[in-house]
Amino acid sequence: MQQSANEIRDNLLRIRDTIQQAARLSGRDGTDVRLIAVSKTRPWAMVAAAIAAGQTDFGENTIQDGLTKTSHTANNPEITWHFIGHLQSNKTKYLPGNFHWLHTLDSLKLARRLEQACNEAGQRLDVLLQVNVANDPAKQGLSVEEVNPLLEHLLAENLSALRLRGLMTIGALDADESSRRHWFASLRELRDELANRFALEEFDQLSMGMSGDYVEAIEEGATMVRVGSLIFGRR
Repeated sequence: MQQSANEIRDNLLRIRDTIQQAARLSGRDGTDVRLIAVSKTRPWAMVAAAIAAGQTDFGENTIQDGLTKTSHTANNPEITWHFIGHLQSNKTKYLPGNFHWLHTLDSLKLARRLEQACNEAGQRLDVLLQVNVANDPAKQGLSVEEVNPLLEHLLAENLSALRLRGLMTIGALDADESSRRHWFASLRELRDELANRFALEEFDQLSMGMSGDYVEAIEEGATMVRVGSLIFGRR
């Protein structure tokens, strides 16, 4: 059931309070965690209601749907758009200038296409490597063993339009809490290991946790959580 503007506002207030509490349990401040409102398939009116309630980060998982919303905020520098879905290489030209973050980089081919698109548009893009840390056959992303080699290739090619910022994963919601926490902690450890090995000062982001598991994700180190249904209601 979709939510009214007042319900969206109240939902956001409740989630922000929960984020503060979860962050404190991990020894951090709630401002260290970025709430991404997953607006995929939602009408612009619902996004506008969230913006009116102070929400600034939004996530889309298809180019076609996303562009119908990013166009509304082209002149609003306070709004940040995150592409969180699987990106086909022939759609890379649509990211620069419309999206600020890509959470799902998983190949050198895609990185090269993005670099070209960004250079042609005169834009830069913050990117995360998507890791299938649970080895879930239903999920996209790199295996843990593939992350280091890809990062080595990306750095060797000096793709200057792409800022390598960290890692992203999608948890298996049918798993128990213990398993989810183990995977989230494993991703945090992998990020720390890679940042140290390659001396990457900006490689500090962890995008993990959704409506059903964002609290555990924050407690295990998430810096970004992707929440949809708890804000906008079930589809």
